[in-house]
Amino acid sequence: MKDNNITDAMAWNAPGSDNNGSDKEKGQDSNDNDQQWGRNTQNDDPWGRKAKANQGFDLNNIVNMLKKIFGNQSGSGSSGKKGGNLGLTVILGVALGVYIFTGFYTVREAERGVVLRFGKVYDVVEPGLRWKMSGIDTVTVVDIEQVRAIQSSGSMLTEDENVVMVEMDVQYRISDPVKYLYSVTDPDNSLTEATDSALRYVVGHTMMDDILTSGREMVRQNTRDLLVSIIEPYNMGLSVVDVNFLPARAPDQVKEAFDDAIAAQEDEQRFKREAEAYANEVLPRAEGQVQRILNEAEGYKSQVVLKAQGEVARFEQILPEFNAAPEITRSRIYLETMQEVLSKSSKVIVDTKNGQSPMLYMPMPNLNGNAASVAQPKVQNEVKDNYQIETKIDESTIKPLPNQYGNSSRYQSSSYGQRVR
Repeated sequence: MKDNNITDAMAWNAPGSDNNGSDKEKGQDSNDNDQQWGRNTQNDDPWGRKAKANQGFDLNNIVNMLKKIFGNQSGSGSSGKKGGNLGLTVILGVALGVYIFTGFYTVREAERGVVLRFGKVYDVVEPGLRWKMSGIDTVTVVDIEQVRAIQSSGSMLTEDENVVMVEMDVQYRISDPVKYLYSVTDPDNSLTEATDSALRYVVGHTMMDDILTSGREMVRQNTRDLLVSIIEPYNMGLSVVDVNFLPARAPDQVKEAFDDAIAAQEDEQRFKREAEAYANEVLPRAEGQVQRILNEAEGYKSQVVLKAQGEVARFEQILPEFNAAPEITRSRIYLETMQEVLSKSSKVIVDTKNGQSPMLYMPMPNLNGNAASVAQPKVQNEVKDNYQIETKIDESTIKPLPNQYGNSSRYQSSSYGQRVR
């Protein structure tokens, strides 16, 4: 009896039992009894133990959610768990593929990539297809072959306390990407400030005339050297390629006066160049003329010396004949000299004998009116014939010649020259 009551009580307390009326009624009665005895009726174990609360991560809930996503809501037990694990694997695989794909990047030929891992420089990558760990690595690509330019300009004070407007362009290239990105906060602005400082220093130690005219190249070179020495200690990762010093100008208040001064200096340089060109043209020609005159003088000297030596040799040859027959030799020399002199003259001298009138052949002028060229050969022939005739006279006929022609002194060149004149 006692055992039956215990069994009935257990059966009555068992969940889902139909004893003593419908479930609804029994549930209502049970709730009433529980409330009367102070028991909690929400999710209580039939054996009096409380149900466990929801503890956040629940694999079954995740699997059920995946089943709903992939449409696999039917099934239970081990087959349901197997399908849920497969869907999770697929999702993880897709996510991993997307993660790997988004990590690829390209570095071009003229660029270098600086890789930061957790905010610290990790590596400098070369051109090509590269991969990074997204979310962990950060890559900054820098072009190291591009030539960049900055400009510095302004009014500056020169050494002679004049104000001049100057302007300079600096061309530079990135030599070290890591230093360029992380050694200085703003390397481009730092380079601009350094250029302005170097330019002001050089201009302040240079005269204004040099800045405006001939000293521009010196200013450019000095500014570049000083700029390189300024930026070197800062490790900016920059290398200066070239520095261009643009034409400086004076302030507007004195611009016209300086323009006139510059124009005068340009004219001076132009005149100097023209004078040098003229000197280069004239001096070689004058030197050639000097050399030609010297050569002619040397030739004339040699000619005169040789002629004099020939005369001496000729007189030395005549000397024995002159010693043997002085008068005949003197007359022969006289006639030869007269022949040489008169052959160059257009006048004809005729010596008549016994009052006879000689027959003269007068040369007729040619079409050009030059009678001397026709008469000269005739006179030479006549004188030569006379010379041949007189040279045939023997010594007996020579002796009375002074009596016939008068005093021999009349045949001296000086007396004869006076008669001819």
